[in-house]
Amino acid sequence: MIKRLIISYLLALVMMPLFAQTDITVHDDRTGKDEVIGLPEGMTYELDSLLKDWHTKNFLENDISCESSDENPQYTKEDYISRLNRLPNIIEMPYNEVVRQLIDRYCTKLRRSVSYMLGANNFYVPIFEEALESYQVPLELKYLPIIESALNPGATSRAGAAGLWQFMVKTGKIYGLDVNSLIDERRDPIKSSYAAAHYLKDLYQIFNDWTLAIAAYNCGPANVNKAIRRAGGSKDYWVIYPYLPKETRGYVPAFIAANYVMNYYCEHNICPMQTTLPPSTDTIMINRDIHFDQIIAMCNVKEDEIKALNPQYRTGLIPGAKQSCILRLPTHSISAFIEAGDSIYKYKSDELFTNRKEVKVNQTETRKGGAKYVTIRRGDSLSTIARRNGTTVAKLRKLNGLKGNNIRAGKRIRVR
Repeated sequence: MIKRLIISYLLALVMMPLFAQTDITVHDDRTGKDEVIGLPEGMTYELDSLLKDWHTKNFLENDISCESSDENPQYTKEDYISRLNRLPNIIEMPYNEVVRQLIDRYCTKLRRSVSYMLGANNFYVPIFEEALESYQVPLELKYLPIIESALNPGATSRAGAAGLWQFMVKTGKIYGLDVNSLIDERRDPIKSSYAAAHYLKDLYQIFNDWTLAIAAYNCGPANVNKAIRRAGGSKDYWVIYPYLPKETRGYVPAFIAANYVMNYYCEHNICPMQTTLPPSTDTIMINRDIHFDQIIAMCNVKEDEIKALNPQYRTGLIPGAKQSCILRLPTHSISAFIEAGDSIYKYKSDELFTNRKEVKVNQTETRKGGAKYVTIRRGDSLSTIARRNGTTVAKLRKLNGLKGNNIRAGKRIRVR
């Protein structure tokens, strides 16, 4: 009995991440009814998975100087309305019970994840803001990856979306993100941020409303248009809300909740993780095939570091011969790379690049205790076959029961 209990407990621990809560029930005071809404996947990730990121392990730590309790203070409806109204945002951030429950979730069950995201913000927000600014879209959209991926660059959704901005393959390719067996630029923080900003701007041009654009980012323009039609043509998100997919009904409220908690975390006794900014990095264009192992050996960079700085390369091979590729390294490693010149490409190249460019088809077949057969080629004679295989015409006739010289292309003939 005890053994069964122990096994059950261990199995439960193993399976826990698979059963992360994906829905919550919210109560609508206006209708008096409970409603089940879907949580964005960024609100379902286990904290342990977030802490495995290379940046986190090397440059984030708990701030022991931040004195705060784990108590989440209670505030009035008016407090939340006032705070949301004070955010310097273009996008509308209204209050309702759905928003309130998602704020509460961030400030209770997810408060440790919020601490992580507040620290990780220092790595990613400058990238997000630069990309969003380049497309002239509201900077508060920098909190969209909070609900998409919880700022986990290695995040992959149940549906196959990947990276900080959770692009599906098809949408990523439309916006210039290369995805193949060697490269997945959805995981490149910089390229994916510019692609997301471009996509969000296009969605706004379709709906002329940022809240609808955010909803369409989650479920696609077709689903938002369908909800608009079902709601009689209204383009108010909160009117079409009941007609949207379950997760999208939680998506915009989660975005509002993320904006709230990333600005008012102190009021809820949440301490950000302390950030030590990583060393400066730079990029270099690669126009030849090169492997991470060659760079690691000659440029004073560690394996986990180069992988974290270049998450778009799936196998460690940078296919620069096919297309120009960007390599990001610490500044000191860039200098070492340039100084190494051609020697870096030659290092263990025979071991690392084993794909053959050309092969000959073996047309011989060995049978019956070492007997060897070849296929007769067009134009062959017994004498040419004999010379090619180190034998004589007489032996060929004897092995194959031939009396004359007649042979036919495509047939097999025994040569040994």
